[in-house]
Amino acid sequence: MSWTVVPAAEMMARPDLLERWRRLQRDAGGSPLLAPEFVTPLLAVFGTGRERLAWHEQDGSTDVMAVLAPTRPGAWDTFQPAQAPVGLWLQRDARPRPELLPGLLRALPGPALMLGLTQCDPMLMERPAAGAGLRTLDYIETARVTLPASFDAYWNTRGKNLRGNLRKQRKRLQDDGVLTRLEACRAVHEMAAAVEDYGRLESAGWKAKDGTAVSAGNEQGRFYRAMLEAFAAIDAACVYRYYIGERLAAMDLCVEGGGCIVVLKTAYDEGIGNGLSPALLMREEATRDIIEARRFERIEFYGRVMEWHLRWTGEVRTMYHLNAYRWPWLGRLHARAAGR
Repeated sequence: MSWTVVPAAEMMARPDLLERWRRLQRDAGGSPLLAPEFVTPLLAVFGTGRERLAWHEQDGSTDVMAVLAPTRPGAWDTFQPAQAPVGLWLQRDARPRPELLPGLLRALPGPALMLGLTQCDPMLMERPAAGAGLRTLDYIETARVTLPASFDAYWNTRGKNLRGNLRKQRKRLQDDGVLTRLEACRAVHEMAAAVEDYGRLESAGWKAKDGTAVSAGNEQGRFYRAMLEAFAAIDAACVYRYYIGERLAAMDLCVEGGGCIVVLKTAYDEGIGNGLSPALLMREEATRDIIEARRFERIEFYGRVMEWHLRWTGEVRTMYHLNAYRWPWLGRLHARAAGR
């Protein structure tokens, strides 16, 4: 058993490393958030050049890969830009592999004293028990929808308040003679305009005030365009636009793979009044579209669970962080300093 560590930029320059990552990602269930189409734009836009690609081999086969970045002296974490819902840690199956972490600490440029695996999804890696030199802590709760055979079967399980509220909104629109429509774009050449439209929606809302809005010209916009174009090239991107009349009212940016569709970003026109909820109206129609396509087993949201998520699903799981320490006493010291 052995670890190899190289500059992460080599994955984009060496087809053999990219193919190694792609094979393992497919073997590990195919999460789109760990696909090369997601990882390489993250590195290209948000990388600093200090990131490292690490992989572990056992019996001549690669069973773990990760993209890691130094965060402070002696400490490394999985590369974790805000746009990545999960840490870039990839392993063949979901069984925890804590026995591999001391070797990785020794293989990293050093001295490496602590390794953090951030934003771990227990669907992708089961949460290990705490032990000597290993600690975990809760990150967030996140939600998913396991899809039934029909939209009606799903919709009838939703609360009366949600169904009744949206029914009233649609009746109001119908009485006013206002049509709605849902559009889905999937082609590579459509993604640049989709990101521009999304940026205009988000930049007109509250995110513009705190500087976190996507725009076509900022780093976020460049990432989402490159990433969605890469997924569209393999028929695994979907951007939903929802119109109320001729007004663009809401949008979803989604990627697909591993039996799921992931809703990465949602924006809506905050100026639409008249008691309308454009994002919820879009979500109802998009969910119908997804179920009727019969291509997916589940919808993943990955953001922190909000009240509106719980209107759509009761399926919630806890994501977590994992810290590994070179020496057990260092873990105890760190926990004491953090008050845990």
